[in-house]
Amino acid sequence: MLQKRLMWILWPAFLMAAVLEMLVFAVVDPQDLHWLGNPLELSRQSVYALAFFVFWGITAVASGLTTLLAMSPFEVNRCPLPPDGRPDGCPKQGGC
Repeated sequence: MLQKRLMWILWPAFLMAAVLEMLVFAVVDPQDLHWLGNPLELSRQSVYALAFFVFWGITAVASGLTTLLAMSPFEVNRCPLPPDGRPDGCPKQGGC
């Protein structure tokens, strides 16, 4: 289930990062960018790659938060231990 959930997060984030990359760099030339008042010392390809991974990370966080908020209360409160492996006095003794 974890792999499936990761794909729900990473694949849409990847696609949106690609769209953002195209939209941003259709308007912005990487050679015109400055950081703290100094021109970037990176090649165009380096700026494209770095920007893509930044966009991917930001959209992955947004997708991850959406997935987290879409979880049911049962999924959030589920005890990870099997019923026979829970310690005495565990409040989740029954039914989960």
